[in-house]
Amino acid sequence: MIAGFSYLRSTTTVLGLGLALLLAACDGSTPLFKSGTSEPGPFPAADRPVAKIVSPRWSNEEARDRLNEAGTVMDRSGIKPGMTVADIGAGEGYYTIRLAARVGKNGRVLAEDIVPEVRDALAQRAARERLDNVSVRLGEPDDPKLPDNSFDRVLMVHMYHEIQQPYAFLWRMRPSLRTGGLIVVVDANRPTQYHGTPPALLKCEFAAVGYTQVAMQDMPSAGGYLAMFRATGPRPEPAAIKPCKLGAN
Repeated sequence: MIAGFSYLRSTTTVLGLGLALLLAACDGSTPLFKSGTSEPGPFPAADRPVAKIVSPRWSNEEARDRLNEAGTVMDRSGIKPGMTVADIGAGEGYYTIRLAARVGKNGRVLAEDIVPEVRDALAQRAARERLDNVSVRLGEPDDPKLPDNSFDRVLMVHMYHEIQQPYAFLWRMRPSLRTGGLIVVVDANRPTQYHGTPPALLKCEFAAVGYTQVAMQDMPSAGGYLAMFRATGPRPEPAAIKPCKLGAN
């Protein structure tokens, strides 16, 4: 069992049923972060607008399954049985539920969010569906609170454009990746204020924190594109991070 998950298992055992078992997230539809929710500290500010919350749902699950959205994302991301995966912004649990089936009983899924009400709804669903390989964690606006050296894949589906402090968030997320682990971003190719992220801006913001883009593919079934990143080299000091200029990307 990986570091961090043993703590989560013991915690949920003590707290017992339902809501306390699993603390939730967004399904790639629920915006993860509201503008102005926390201070940037030593990290540079992002030179871009932040999308506002408009709905707790990006699309209904039946429509997404008709397009095989989750299946295609998991296939292209190389998600296999036995892997450990984080679902950042899990909402109603569209990806969480399907990830749990894909990684199987020997794999693990951690769903993360900062919205307690959304968390509670997913907690009820996960408990009802007896997803023993799923744990849930409440994060913070600029910190997903993921355990170190734990994940083969970290999914960020239709939520990156709602992170106000991407440099702080990406910097704190880096230690959670195992060797060879990848960050998978699914988003729309449009300005951030319109609930998307231009691919060039995404690549620049990740690169500023020491990630290398290893894939960029069109993903019509998921409403945009799929990009994958690997952490490379040393993690930069926060004060050394050079912010991206929106007009230059």
